[in-house]
Amino acid sequence: MPITVEKTPLEGLLLIKTPIFGDKRGYFTESYNYKDWALTGINTEFVQDNLSLSKKNILRGLHFQLPPYAQAKIVRVISGSVLDVVVDIRRKSPTYGLHFSVLLSDENFLQLYVPEGFAHGFLTLEENTIFAYKCSNYYHHEVERGLPWNDRELNINWGTEAPVLSDKDKQYESFSQFVSPF
Repeated sequence: MPITVEKTPLEGLLLIKTPIFGDKRGYFTESYNYKDWALTGINTEFVQDNLSLSKKNILRGLHFQLPPYAQAKIVRVISGSVLDVVVDIRRKSPTYGLHFSVLLSDENFLQLYVPEGFAHGFLTLEENTIFAYKCSNYYHHEVERGLPWNDRELNINWGTEAPVLSDKDKQYESFSQFVSPF
């Protein structure tokens, strides 16, 4: 059974579902296989895997790294659920400034391929949510940037008015002041 790929309204942003093989013992899935993913057109080389554990109502994002350290990502939930949000920050894109959101959970097994040129964030919907992501470039603190989660121009419906944020996620400049490097 091959993986399934669904296009989103933002070019290059793809929803992925790998086959799930289950029985009374549980389930098995091959969450990533370079050869299989390359057949779908996703032939990005990934160099770093990240994992986060978050309580309910934690909002992480909207993050990206500046070129030449920009990152493509594959994101998924191992346990729990998130509202995953991606904003197109590619200046020449017809969907520049638009966002896409999707529920990722340990029940729907969806993964999201996020190419370079997108800001990414997520809101945890359950206690002890474990979120995993593969990155195509190493983390570089000095080039990490972000957009405000509640920017009026982006108009993202997170479904919450008061998420828990890190100090850095409270200090990003507005989208109207943002000059994209992509």
